[in-house]
Amino acid sequence: MNLLVIGAISSLVLSSCKKDDEDNEPQTQDPVASFQFEISETNFLEVSFTNFSKNASSYAWDFGDGNTSTEENPVHVYDAAGDYTVKLVAKNSAGSSADFSKAITLTDPDEAYKLLTGDVSKTWKLYREGVSMSLGENPENPGSWWPGLENNGERPCLYYQEFTFYYDGSYEFDDNGMFWGEYGVFDGQWNYEICFEAIPENMINLDGIDVSAWLSGVHSFTYDPSVGTATINGMGAWIGIPKLTTTGETTVPVESTTFNVEITQETGYDLMTVSFNYGDGGYWQIVYVNYSDPSLEPEVVEEEEPYGEDLPDLTPDEMYNTFETPDSYVVLDTARANGATSAANGGMQLTIGVADPAGGATNVAEYYRAGTYQELQFFMDYDIQFDNFTTVSLDVYMPSSNDYSGTLTKDIAIIIGEHSMTEQWWTAHIQYDAAAEVMDEWVTYTFNLDEPTSGPGGYIPSEKNDLDFFAISLAGGGHDAEGTFYIRNFKFE
Repeated sequence: MNLLVIGAISSLVLSSCKKDDEDNEPQTQDPVASFQFEISETNFLEVSFTNFSKNASSYAWDFGDGNTSTEENPVHVYDAAGDYTVKLVAKNSAGSSADFSKAITLTDPDEAYKLLTGDVSKTWKLYREGVSMSLGENPENPGSWWPGLENNGERPCLYYQEFTFYYDGSYEFDDNGMFWGEYGVFDGQWNYEICFEAIPENMINLDGIDVSAWLSGVHSFTYDPSVGTATINGMGAWIGIPKLTTTGETTVPVESTTFNVEITQETGYDLMTVSFNYGDGGYWQIVYVNYSDPSLEPEVVEEEEPYGEDLPDLTPDEMYNTFETPDSYVVLDTARANGATSAANGGMQLTIGVADPAGGATNVAEYYRAGTYQELQFFMDYDIQFDNFTTVSLDVYMPSSNDYSGTLTKDIAIIIGEHSMTEQWWTAHIQYDAAAEVMDEWVTYTFNLDEPTSGPGGYIPSEKNDLDFFAISLAGGGHDAEGTFYIRNFKFE
């Protein structure tokens, strides 16, 4: 009996010793070093570090300014603003270690604020060297959609406008007497895509709405340099382009707009890059300048250098395209049409020689649209003289199967303009407009050439000798809704 007790005790002692030995064994898992930091809201030099390391029992911090710590979660106060690289070494009891580094930037918020406002105020104007404004897919491709605006006489009024930020939180815009008729805002008005006098009676947008709140005025702003964003407040306050807002583009003034700000100091001047990032909607970037040395500021270029070339004149007796085959045309060659056989024009695709959807014996063209810039565009090799023509017509088959409940419209437009000597044909074109009322059958739309219905050009073709561009637009522009249509017999008579 006693032997059994002794054996049990021995077994218990051996088991206990084994467990103690296991507890005292060195850690075998390798450490992982990691941390996050937070800058104090009341003292920009004070930084709190939170240790997220694993499998470690001791820590060594190097704060990048000559100071160190062995605390697990230290709080460190730096002596000055600047860029620092903080390193944490995490070690386990077995002597294994891992390290992790992170860069931090400490900025005096008042000094950063004064980069925008100066001690009292600071006035910014569009930078007159290189690209000052662009639109792209994202910050990595800021000019992929629109290469950008330069001080080349194309929009001189924009380079005179002034944007002043005051230290007391006031924000002032001065148009200096001129305004720009921005695309998407003033379309179809007389002041579209031109510089015009900045007076209230001229500030009417494409919907007939008064947008004079965008003219010179005093507003307010807030600025958070730690995250690089600013907000301007007050009806009509804007920067960059009037139509740019916090979440997207507008055609009317808004109460508040937030944007990104980055300011860099150069010799004799400061640059301020303002940006609006709309994700899939694009990335706008605008560069402003403030000169401490005014002698460095270039003059505004008032007139553009001549663009392109004058094409030879052609006075045709016939001009048409039936779209029955790739060769069934006179003058209006689809081989010279942007988007004629592929989706090259922002989503427009034309397929020539398809079966008539109404069952006719003659082939026609299928017109598929999707994308903001959806016109079927014809670029001529000649300046067309309209001596022998008085009308233009087009046969359109508009299927009821398209979804017209959203942005897709039943609009039909024929466009005439000039491209060889105008970098942007849409700044001076004329347009003939109609709206389909009959669906699922062919309808001929005929227009008198002397009676254009819209467009900024304000002329009639017989008065001009430099027109070399034509386009067909179906279902409206400015949206990416999809729709399939059919066309035939695009004719001038």
